Formats: sequence, structure tokens, C-alpha cells
Amino acid sequence: MTPTLTALTGFIAWTLALLVLMEALRSKLVLAKQVKANAFRPDNANLSPFMQRLARAHANCLEGLPIFGGLMLVAALAGRSAVTDPLAYALLGARVVQSLLHLSSLSATAVTLRFLAFTVQMAIAVYWAVRLLAA
Repeated sequence: MTPTLTALTGFIAWTLALLVLMEALRSKLVLAKQVKANAFRPDNANLSPFMQRLARAHANCLEGLPIFGGLMLVAALAGRSAVTDPLAYALLGARVVQSLLHLSSLSATAVTLRFLAFTVQMAIAVYWAVRLLAA
């Protein structure tokens, strides 16, 4: 697999891992009879701050996947992964860092670093879009 397709698979796997973690923690809450099975809100607003951050980190991945993953998929399908290959792992790394920072803290420093990780992803995506459209 090319770096682009490997990074795309990694992005999807990371999104899935966050979902699996959230559902495992929710299942634990239900089995411990701390929360009724039908009492969960999509944003986990009625749960701990960590669970709220986890829901948001997962949602961030879902929001970014059509853009970042879409560009990687377009490049791969068009036979132009040479455009995305050099920065594919950087994009995936920035996504994972963003999520981990989201999970770890809401401090001003963590939020600033999280935004920086997202900015890296946006800059890479803009670069890819321009390069893919230019040819």
C-alpha cells in the first residue's frame, strides 16, 4: 500500500478506536447500572468531562474524514498519490496528536496545541487540494 492509503487506513482505524473506547466505557456504565442504556446523549453531555471530550474527539475525526480522507482517496484513485504520499503520515500524526490532546485536557495550553495540530492538517489539505487541482 502507498503511504497515502496506509495513512487513510490509519485515520479510519483511529476514528474506530475512539468509537470502540467510547462504547466500551458506555457499556461499563450500563453494566454497573450507573447509566441507563437509553440515557446516553450523542455528545455525552450527561457524563464525565473525559467522556464529553472523547465524544468530541471522535466527532472531530468524523468531521475531518471527508476532507482529509477524501483528498487522499482522490489522489489514490487518480494515480496521483505522489502528491499526498510525502505528507500523509504527517497528517495522520497531527490527527492523532489533536485527539490525544483533546482527551487529555481543556487547559489553554492543550487547546492551543490542539489547534496547532489541526492547523497542520488544514495546511496539508490546502496544499494537497491545490496540487491535485493544478494538474
